[in-house]
Amino acid sequence: MPLNEQPRVAAIELGGTKCIAAIARGREIIARERWSTRAPEETLPAMLDWIADAPGGPLAAIGIAGFGPLVVDPRHANYGRIGSTPKPHWTGFDLRGSVAARFDMPIGFDTDVAGAALAEGRWGASQGCATHVYVTIGTGVGAGIVVDGKPLHGAAHPEVGHIRVRRDPGDTFAGACPFHGDCLEGLVAGPAIAKRAGMPAEQLPGDDPLWDRIAGEIAELVMTLVLTVPPQRIVIGGGVGGAPGDLLGKVRARATERLAGYGPGSDAGAIDRLVVAPGLGADAGPLGAVALALDALE
Repeated sequence: MPLNEQPRVAAIELGGTKCIAAIARGREIIARERWSTRAPEETLPAMLDWIADAPGGPLAAIGIAGFGPLVVDPRHANYGRIGSTPKPHWTGFDLRGSVAARFDMPIGFDTDVAGAALAEGRWGASQGCATHVYVTIGTGVGAGIVVDGKPLHGAAHPEVGHIRVRRDPGDTFAGACPFHGDCLEGLVAGPAIAKRAGMPAEQLPGDDPLWDRIAGEIAELVMTLVLTVPPQRIVIGGGVGGAPGDLLGKVRARATERLAGYGPGSDAGAIDRLVVAPGLGADAGPLGAVALALDALE
């Protein structure tokens, strides 16, 4: 279908440090704006005003891809709200309801990582995979798991950032997660790295030994996914996921060691094909919200 005949949709991506609103024709983003993530009464109205004022004609749908935890079950009384989060002022906020109150149109709603996983499956590094995962490592750690084109949900969405992982001997860092201390997010998310290193993750040299420990901890997640899901592709993105010094290469090597030849895709060559960077780059997030908007039209 020609670009000018494809539906015009809006996309809202809420992240831990930044938020993006975009307008798209089909999967092509034609306009976007960015805001810092502040309190909801500061952040969301500005985004919705921008969407309402965007030129180009009427919108067909809106996709919302938000940081978790979110209540994603439409049957739940709190559907559309944000759960317990360390981000100030956002716990309990009715994210979907606030957008629906402003725009009377179909709304797609899911986590930012579920949206990014959908986008990578349709247009990026996970094309052709029936079961695949998108992991983001940034302000927090989250994963979207897609099976046969749909995000995996049960009683809630996956929360792999809070699993416990084996740590290197002698590592006594208490962890930075306010809920669980040294869960995966409490060890490898950006704020945790800053506490461990005494500097922001982006300033930590790529050859610092701390990256080896972080790679081992992320490899624990890879191993867990390989043995439980098991996916045909694991895309690792986010600010920490794109850290200097070939972090993904280190994760692949440590995952190969931990799997020790057991399970599907456990050899080095298979791990290289399994664990990859986002094919959509930094657009995986906003395109995830676009994918949710397009799904809402079906």
